[in-house]
Amino acid sequence: MMQHSLPSDLNATMRKFGAPQTVIRSYRHWSVLLRPAQVTLGALVLAAHEPVKALPELSEASFTEMHAVTRGIEAALSRAFQYDKINYLMLMMVDPDVHFHVLPRYAQPKSFAGIDFTDAGWPAVPDLGRVNATDAAINQRIIDYLQSCWP
Repeated sequence: MMQHSLPSDLNATMRKFGAPQTVIRSYRHWSVLLRPAQVTLGALVLAAHEPVKALPELSEASFTEMHAVTRGIEAALSRAFQYDKINYLMLMMVDPDVHFHVLPRYAQPKSFAGIDFTDAGWPAVPDLGRVNATDAAINQRIIDYLQSCWP
């Protein structure tokens, strides 16, 4: 599926998660961003471009495109980090724009760029309060690597 440019008016949720700098891939209706707080290695945010506050308010075109977007996400994360499971969390308690936290899950620690990343919640629910320490340079390396793994 062809990559699209970002919408001109990024919603507040996308900006909160660092867009445009953290965008890994942009589609017509969705953007995939690196989650700056790496709960697990390769933690992402899948953000809708449409200005809606509830999942059923998305257009049919958004839902259709989400199929291809999630296939790309899972292919790239699998190629990059060989995750064991993947979780899509739609929490929307603080950030009102439609988005999902996409968390690859790992039974064992993973190393990337000299850092050991752990999945503190494994094998139960993700522990969003425990973040693997990264900085902007490490996050950019993860972004670049995921872009190179995108189908």
